Amino acid sequence: MGALGVALDFRRRNGRGSAIPTAATGDIAFLLLIFFMVTAIFVKETGLVVDLPRAEAGERIKQDLVSNVYINKRGQISIDDMLVSPQDVSALMGQKIAANSGLIVAIKADQETPYRVVSDVMDELKEVSALRVSFNTMPDGNPGRKY
Repeated sequence: MGALGVALDFRRRNGRGSAIPTAATGDIAFLLLIFFMVTAIFVKETGLVVDLPRAEAGERIKQDLVSNVYINKRGQISIDDMLVSPQDVSALMGQKIAANSGLIVAIKADQETPYRVVSDVMDELKEVSALRVSFNTMPDGNPGRKY
């Protein structure tokens, strides 16, 4: 008994615990996530400004100044409607450049052409100093025919 005659019971009761209820924690976290997603401000990156060159007007070139090199997706090479092997490109183009020093070589290749073949043709052109080269992609066709 205490001094006032009241019985004080300071014993711990086993039935009640001191745990914090966490049942609503997932709901609160989800609501906070939605709140921050909705209120967040996304800054759009502008990046670097790149000015790409554009052709103002095409220049007409005489057909006798152009030699067409066609390469299809199978890697077959045709120079002015003649099928040639990659090793014969330098010999044939060397003769054409000797006859016309201002010759423009127009490489027209299918977009599925293996780059290895195009690289081999460019190496052969470099051997004979064919420095005026134009590149185009064309749909596949039969070599030996213009397409």
